[in-house]
Amino acid sequence: MNTTLLGTILIVEDSPSELELMSHYLQESGYHVIQATGAKEALEKALLEQPDAIVTDVVMPGVSGFELCRYLKRNPVTEKVPIVICSSKNLEIDRLWGMRQGADAYLTKPYTREQLLRAIKSVVI
Repeated sequence: MNTTLLGTILIVEDSPSELELMSHYLQESGYHVIQATGAKEALEKALLEQPDAIVTDVVMPGVSGFELCRYLKRNPVTEKVPIVICSSKNLEIDRLWGMRQGADAYLTKPYTREQLLRAIKSVVI
């Protein structure tokens, strides 16, 4: 078994089942996963742990994934961290807005394990 970690991914997701599924996919594929259930916790963990990429939901209580993107891209510590938005919002306008907020990739739910891994590999250099 390959024990080399591919990198650290911070997942921001307020749905426990979605968070668990995404974590499972990534851990099985060799990533170290950090979990956050909201934007405030995600900001703290992003600054502290400096992940290689961040996967965030859009619709969350309090601060949205779009706002989280803006905060992360404005902070010198996290501005270079690639962000994948993973959302059930699947309209082209949502995708464009996500990219304008600083997202590097946009994945719509439901997604397959392959789509998630491909999105992360596309942004992690």
